[in-house]
Amino acid sequence: MSQQAILEVKDLKTSFHTERGSVTALHGINFQLKEGEILGIVGESGCGKSVTSQSILRLYDEKYLVDYEGEINFQGKNLLKLPMDKMQEIRGNDISMIFQDPLSSLNPVYTIGFQISESLMIHQKLSKKEATEKAIELLRLTGISAPEKRVKQYPHELSGGMRQRVMIAMALACKPKVLIADEPTTALDVTIQAQILDLILQLNKEYKMSVMFITHDLGVVAEVCTRVIVMYLGQIVEETDVETLFSKPLHPYTKGLMKSMPTLEGERSEKLHVIEGAVPSLNNIPKGCRFAERCPFADELCKEKPPELMTHNDNHKVRCWHYEKIEKGEVAYDNTINA
Repeated sequence: MSQQAILEVKDLKTSFHTERGSVTALHGINFQLKEGEILGIVGESGCGKSVTSQSILRLYDEKYLVDYEGEINFQGKNLLKLPMDKMQEIRGNDISMIFQDPLSSLNPVYTIGFQISESLMIHQKLSKKEATEKAIELLRLTGISAPEKRVKQYPHELSGGMRQRVMIAMALACKPKVLIADEPTTALDVTIQAQILDLILQLNKEYKMSVMFITHDLGVVAEVCTRVIVMYLGQIVEETDVETLFSKPLHPYTKGLMKSMPTLEGERSEKLHVIEGAVPSLNNIPKGCRFAERCPFADELCKEKPPELMTHNDNHKVRCWHYEKIEKGEVAYDNTINA
């Protein structure tokens, strides 16, 4: 039996108001997050990963900064249509988020214990004493030593790894149905990163919660995710299960990301592949395929007409005019650039 979708995004369009006019950061995003799965979202900086996550929780200023179009359906409710007081009930309760920089996300003037307890008192209606006891329990769950001491400390008194664990404790306080992890291991050393990933996997199994895991690290994706979305310049360019993505990537951008990964078997002198160019500005989106200017397979069709997200089979979607030729090996990714 296939899993049901707990979160479904339909034709999501997020546009920001700027001095130069409206700029569309997300254009026609469609995907589902199934119950209990870990969905990876990957791509370079500027591709729209974090905008997607923050749009789901409607964290941008809707009066002055942003306009949303489309649907974000969670348990039968379109979150884009809910009044803000109803969204406040969902944030941190049903849907939680781990931000990528805990030092700037945690409030420096409040203790760790207060910041974890606050959501418990608001959403779970616990007393201050009960919330503090629960905060200690959550810190212990995330592997922080001496949690009774830590609840009285401030963010600057903790290491980067401990602050990240505090963020996880805050996100898990109300046992959310959906956890959005936005690059939760950024800037952490390898040992702490592995511990954080193990913790997320453990909690995913224990709480049966669905996880959106946003990262630029394909090695992390291979370790923790079951399905992957590849984003480029505000669009989904490929979506499939992890095994298929690593064994048969069909989009040139995905293939470029794969070739950019270092391998244990590689020679020390071997230079890593680099995808030529950079992600274009949102003020200068190409006319045709958004990746055409950087793509080794691009032809006139790619430069003139944008491709749709096409279904290759039941579990593999790709936005490319030449994906069938790529699959058959009729064209090869041969534009390796020495860094």
